[in-house]
Amino acid sequence: MGLSQPTDAELDAMIRARLASIGIDLDQLPPGRAPDPQTGSPGRDTALASLRDFVRTTVLPLSSYTFATDAALAQQAAPPALYPSIDDVRESR
Repeated sequence: MGLSQPTDAELDAMIRARLASIGIDLDQLPPGRAPDPQTGSPGRDTALASLRDFVRTTVLPLSSYTFATDAALAQQAAPPALYPSIDDVRESR
């Protein structure tokens, strides 16, 4: 079963949580879609719509990318060993 696209409400919750974790509060933006006339800050709904679009078009496609389809990149799927020479000695014992 494939993954389904998240709903707008689910994306809003994820976006707000991620931004809150780094100290950004979207409630500081003016409500609605109209920008603030003095500062030019976008409205809260406009900012959330833009962030939802970014997540849908950038983050989700990148997270589903796999190296298996490209043999030249498949070697990058395994993380490098911290000390490869020591690991080789261990395996030969």
